[in-house]
Amino acid sequence: MPFLIVMGAIGGSYVLLVVALVAADLAYTSPAHFADALAKPEIRYAIRLTLISCTISALLSVWVATPLGYLLSRFTFRGRWLIDTLIDIPVVLPPLVIGLSLLILFHLQLPGGNLEQRLQRWTGLRVTYAEPAVVLAQFAVACAFAVQTMRVTFDQIDTRAEQVALTLGCRRSQAFFLVTLPQAWRGLIAALTISWARSLGEFGPILVFAGATRMRTEVLSTTVFLELSVGQLEAAVAVSLLMVAAAMLVLGIVRLLGTKVVR
Repeated sequence: MPFLIVMGAIGGSYVLLVVALVAADLAYTSPAHFADALAKPEIRYAIRLTLISCTISALLSVWVATPLGYLLSRFTFRGRWLIDTLIDIPVVLPPLVIGLSLLILFHLQLPGGNLEQRLQRWTGLRVTYAEPAVVLAQFAVACAFAVQTMRVTFDQIDTRAEQVALTLGCRRSQAFFLVTLPQAWRGLIAALTISWARSLGEFGPILVFAGATRMRTEVLSTTVFLELSVGQLEAAVAVSLLMVAAAMLVLGIVRLLGTKVVR
């Protein structure tokens, strides 16, 4: 019992810290501050771009993470350790380094022009310091979390049903889509949620690679920075609490949905 009390006290101290942080923000702001912040067209634009970019980034992350997580979970091949290491790089690198690397990649001089110029010639689409850069910066980091989530998900799924399907004449693709993937629905939801939440909180790569141009590449994370830079602390706190509420809402909906499905 004393051991459990000590462990509970240690864990509870962190919970109290998180509660204190949110409580401090709530005490500093007011409904009027929220109304003033939401009345700004720049912040309304940032909310809209955040919702769009985070959703696209999360969907792309799951689309990439599902086959990659399955590959790393089910197969042993030469160079697997290298792929595993490369996937973890965005997790451990400072976010600013990710943004700088993306910027260098798109402006590295190659025969026929850099990648940015080639994309503009082929598609007419500008990436750097534009909306696509926001999605790419979010995806570069969020996908790593989605891959690890899907890998753990497939690790926990028994392979016997899949092997039975193969022995009954199913192709590998059929066994994956008809047997394995339906069992991985919780992992898919978790990966989507984690990717969305991680994209919501991304700041460094977006600032370097996409910039923080108002009414163009501004998302909620950069809004906090911009409002602080002009001394609008109340608006910055209001936007911060809006991000906290959005993250809690997404996580709460997913967990509630999962509970209902299980029952």
